[in-house]
Amino acid sequence: MGLFRRRKRVGAVSRDRAADRADLDHLEGFVRTRRGVEAYLEPRTTVTETTVMLIADDGEWTRRRVGGPEEARRFAHRLAIPIYDVRLMGYPQRMRDYNERRKRRPELF
Repeated sequence: MGLFRRRKRVGAVSRDRAADRADLDHLEGFVRTRRGVEAYLEPRTTVTETTVMLIADDGEWTRRRVGGPEEARRFAHRLAIPIYDVRLMGYPQRMRDYNERRKRRPELF
């Protein structure tokens, strides 16, 4: 009968949508309108696909989905910006400072 058999796991199923052209357009626009932008590659999880966080020199940031780590690297190379693996480097202090400024004075943003 097999009532107590365990089911085989098919693999991790993401509940997130895939990256699309609008995501890459947003990231490109951010790079072109900010100074000193760096890319931080965030790994795929069970909930979200691979994402890239772009952080400008003042700490302003944005995050969008990408097709995978290789696509993120190609994107950064094409726009001539450095890309870091967030698991190895962590996030820069300027991003945390920016978030703190936004929290203290939201009317300025």
